[in-house]
Amino acid sequence: MALILVSAPYGRHFRPGWGPNLPNRAAWFLMELPALLAIVFFIVGTPQAVHPAVWVPLIFWLIHYAYRTFVFPALMRPSDQTFPVALVVFAIAFNVLNGFNNADALAHNAAAAGPWIGPSFWIGSGIFIAGFILHVHADAIIRGLRQPGDSSYHIPHGGLFRWVSSPHYLGEIIQWTGWAILTWSAAGLAFALFTLCNLAPRAVANQKWYKSHFPTYPRKRRILIPGVY
Repeated sequence: MALILVSAPYGRHFRPGWGPNLPNRAAWFLMELPALLAIVFFIVGTPQAVHPAVWVPLIFWLIHYAYRTFVFPALMRPSDQTFPVALVVFAIAFNVLNGFNNADALAHNAAAAGPWIGPSFWIGSGIFIAGFILHVHADAIIRGLRQPGDSSYHIPHGGLFRWVSSPHYLGEIIQWTGWAILTWSAAGLAFALFTLCNLAPRAVANQKWYKSHFPTYPRKRRILIPGVY
């Protein structure tokens, strides 16, 4: 609810008054690294780790967070933008707890000998992969908007940006919806809902920001879901 009223103060929505700040690249690395490590710490080395219900979802998780921890920050265009330390600390705490909850869910699935042989496992896997591809492709389009030395914002075009303002957020929401389906767990569902509640309000804020800063911004472009919202 709070994120509907107040946009998290980073990126184009950065505002002073949130305490000390870190450079963007360092902040993203520190925030995402615990998500990469926590689930490995809690699940690898257990008897359940060799079960397909664990290692298949775990590979998906590690690919996503390796991208977010190492690739995404490394490919950021250099800028003088900063990120509040308070948000970094919150993200670290969430990622550790979320890693534990989802590791526990994977272990439970392995112990129950499912649901990896059922359709939900494979349908969820396909949805996760589709969301990840959309997410990474949208990030690449955004990076391509800036030439070396340029720190200004531009209107993105191409890909799903033809129809919505935040396809990178849509990709993440699709990913973790897929994760919830493939793990068929309360932890997966909670993470999918958290992702939706975190990113949907930011997508709304992005749409408003674009329209207020660019008079030529495509008026028919939706916020998050093509032709719907």
